[in-house]
Amino acid sequence: MPGRAAALPLSRLTGSAAPAVDVLAAGVGPAAAAVGAATALATAPYPYGLVVSAGIGGGFAPHAPVGTLVLSDAIVAADLGADTPDGYLPVEQLGFGRSVHVPPPALTTRLAAALRTAGIPCLVAPVLTVSTVTGTADRAAELAARHSRAGAEAMEGFGVAEAAAAHGVPVVELRAVSNPVGPRDRAAWRIPEALDALRAAFEPLSTTVFVED
Repeated sequence: MPGRAAALPLSRLTGSAAPAVDVLAAGVGPAAAAVGAATALATAPYPYGLVVSAGIGGGFAPHAPVGTLVLSDAIVAADLGADTPDGYLPVEQLGFGRSVHVPPPALTTRLAAALRTAGIPCLVAPVLTVSTVTGTADRAAELAARHSRAGAEAMEGFGVAEAAAAHGVPVVELRAVSNPVGPRDRAAWRIPEALDALRAAFEPLSTTVFVED
């Protein structure tokens, strides 16, 4: 989310007195997200046990129609690489860097179980990070062909994951789908509904997973 960085105690989210969760609004795009997350991790007066990149995003049909909650089992930098005459090459194939972070499977399983126990369905799938939001059918088809299981597209997750990895903290991404990935159609956006779905997801998670043991 764009805006000035801010930290809120858990009491502002759930009514609990335990200051177990900080909320940070770091900016738009992977660079701003990485800087904001890294700064928070480096300057916090206490160690973090988990980093969550959360927000709304586009959904890939047919896996994730509008309103779907997507929980990452991979956080992918979908445009970190090179175009070649033979097609796109991810940065790994260029011989340096990485373009995928995999959240701990046990964490993903625990989050999905908590949501489903609360009656909130979710799709466990890769979430793609892009620097330019997809706005054409051709681009959507290209991404879907390269990432056949992709559930959602957003702009911050990989930056947050890079920061978390640098500090040795597990990370996961949670996105509520507000629009289809493809031709840009503002009339089809359902941002308030997606934000409501995200808010509903955090209610059970804040009392079952995002708590201090």
